[in-house]
Amino acid sequence: MIEATAGVQGLDALRRYVHERLCWHENLVADQFELEVTSLKRLGTFCGLQFLLRGPRSVRLGAVWASDHNLLYLYDARGERFHKEQLANRYVVPLGQEHA
Repeated sequence: MIEATAGVQGLDALRRYVHERLCWHENLVADQFELEVTSLKRLGTFCGLQFLLRGPRSVRLGAVWASDHNLLYLYDARGERFHKEQLANRYVVPLGQEHA
């Protein structure tokens, strides 16, 4: 299912939104688990961000934001995609800050 998220404004808001969604999906207390963010590159050019949340008992949740299509993909602890979302706002990553 694809839905548009209008309330996410900027990369910091995107980071918070992903963190909240992943924690909510696995019933985790958000302030107890940090979200790691890594930039993704295709042929040396920035193309998105990968989010990783490490929970208790080796639980790993993830998300990928594909900047070219402005889509957010969320993955559960089994690595299966549980949500696909079209973001309403485009995010421009400033040069030199691709590593988030």
